[in-house]
Amino acid sequence: MTKLRVGLLFGGRSGEHEVSINSARAIAKALSAEQNASKYEILPFYIQKDGCWLAGDAAQKVLSSGKPLLESQNPTTSEQNQLSNTQTQALVRWQSPSQVAEVDVWFPILHGPNGEDGTIQGLLTLMQVPFVGSGVLGSAMGMDKIAMKMAFEQAGLPQVKYKALTRAQVWSNPCVFPKLCDEIEATLGYPCFVKPANLGSSVGIAKVRSRSELEAALDQAANYDRRIIVEAGVVAREVECAVLGNDQPQASVIGEITFDSDFYDYETKYTAGKADLLIPALLPDNISRQIQDRALQAFAAVDAAGLARVDFFYVEATGEILINEINTLPGFTATSMYPQLWSHSGVSFPELGDKLIQLALERHSVKSAE
Repeated sequence: MTKLRVGLLFGGRSGEHEVSINSARAIAKALSAEQNASKYEILPFYIQKDGCWLAGDAAQKVLSSGKPLLESQNPTTSEQNQLSNTQTQALVRWQSPSQVAEVDVWFPILHGPNGEDGTIQGLLTLMQVPFVGSGVLGSAMGMDKIAMKMAFEQAGLPQVKYKALTRAQVWSNPCVFPKLCDEIEATLGYPCFVKPANLGSSVGIAKVRSRSELEAALDQAANYDRRIIVEAGVVAREVECAVLGNDQPQASVIGEITFDSDFYDYETKYTAGKADLLIPALLPDNISRQIQDRALQAFAAVDAAGLARVDFFYVEATGEILINEINTLPGFTATSMYPQLWSHSGVSFPELGDKLIQLALERHSVKSAE
């Protein structure tokens, strides 16, 4: 049996570089498990923080160690020439390493900008090779919180009140900015959340309770992104549902996140012991079913494919279910919510990796036939 060569693409230029490496290590382990070892050969491709691509031994070193490669560790020009001759390593910026031609199917696990926003998906689409996950449209809409919320609104999915802004509005003249803050206070009130529209892992997000905090948070968000969203705060339980599939996706059991911090920020999300995952969440059956149904609606609303994690607020006092966001390339470590949700739904981590590759092949074959 000929093995499929899986291009495992990780690292990237976003602030989630290290998270991507950890996700890639977990995926590599899953695809090397006994039930998958005879099916797949892993070809690692590591994108450094400066955008340089590494393949072969250097990429494998990062994958094995779990540690990013510093830019100062780049090979010298003479070393690059030697490595090119032996074809054991490639280092290229703006051009793919030669090993790219050997890939049968791509597994991109690049979190954040330049990874899950449609940019790398556009490159892989141009390569005309199957890849795991959503295409350009689904990825871009899943990354941009404003576009995402507009799609949810069109699909009739209830959500918290929000206001979309731009950097130009925030950094406008002293007469305009106070009026903008007045409008936010009048329509959303406090507390509210200020977020860059196109960053993941809660980067740049601030919970604000006063005018001074609002002004500072808007300025901070504008430093991260030219598109900004402000959302009304809500007292609710935070629950999540995983989706797996293409045109006929399935929803997992529901999980709940509990934490003691003010909100689910970057530190809480990635520091051991700061948050607890409860799977399955202790919810009424009818609420769980509604969340699963709405997760599938959200998946279709942004034209997602392969995988996604959909996050909700469950307002227990009123019984409301409000969609928060969809993540088309969620964290994929063994302790991440997405694989854990499927594990509790009867799909093991190795089986999940296999299914995602098969879904990528299926979607590519359908698109090729169009």
